[in-house]
Amino acid sequence: MAENKQSEIIKTALDSIKTIIDANTVIGDPIVTGSGTTIIPVSKITVGYASGGIDYMKKDTPVHEGKPVFNNFGGGGGTGISVIPVAFIVVDADGKTNILNMEAPVLSAPEDAVSKILSFIDRSPELIEKFKEIFAKK
Repeated sequence: MAENKQSEIIKTALDSIKTIIDANTVIGDPIVTGSGTTIIPVSKITVGYASGGIDYMKKDTPVHEGKPVFNNFGGGGGTGISVIPVAFIVVDADGKTNILNMEAPVLSAPEDAVSKILSFIDRSPELIEKFKEIFAKK
């Protein structure tokens, strides 16, 4: 009996997770801007699930063939889901494709951090212009 109740808990939780997470969650619906640029969001999904349960006897639990017939069950479960955007695929009107990575780079030394900051500062005007082009309206 416990296996059936526990199986029900797991099935219900997994069915609920399926309704939230599908391929469209990882690769999002394309967004077409006024200039003809298409932006496709890409996300990372993390799911954690735990459940447990137990059959227990009361003082008046019936016995069948020398074994107690469990008629009481206690259980529960929990799920955590995280959806984090990691990149955007940008396809301009001419078909040129770029990937804008949203994840923070892993730096191994302080001088790497300074180098990355200077590189970003050097590219800032270029990035700003790309965003202006993407969101410009005709």
